[in-house]
Amino acid sequence: MNANHYTYRVRWSAEDEAYLATVAELPSVSWIAEDQTAALSGILALVSDVLEDMQASGETPPVAFADRTFSGKFMTRVTPEMHRQLAIDAAEQQVSLNRLVASRLVGA
Repeated sequence: MNANHYTYRVRWSAEDEAYLATVAELPSVSWIAEDQTAALSGILALVSDVLEDMQASGETPPVAFADRTFSGKFMTRVTPEMHRQLAIDAAEQQVSLNRLVASRLVGA
């Protein structure tokens, strides 16, 4: 597993008064530092260590989002009333329901 393929985020934490680095594939892993660069360097090193430990203990590390294949399809449930309103909106805009929902997701 390559730690560089994982999805990292560095943000300011008012609570910690420092930068907090996280990794989406390992939600329990984080690193706090005084500056953004140190936070990113710290989380990268920590994730490398975690992955080594997981492999040494026989655990399967999570697959990075970057290395996964996505179909572009997913199902979601909405109320019948919302479904009706979306169908009406799509008809009024002369687009498919799928196109309407996708455009709203992009705009959200």
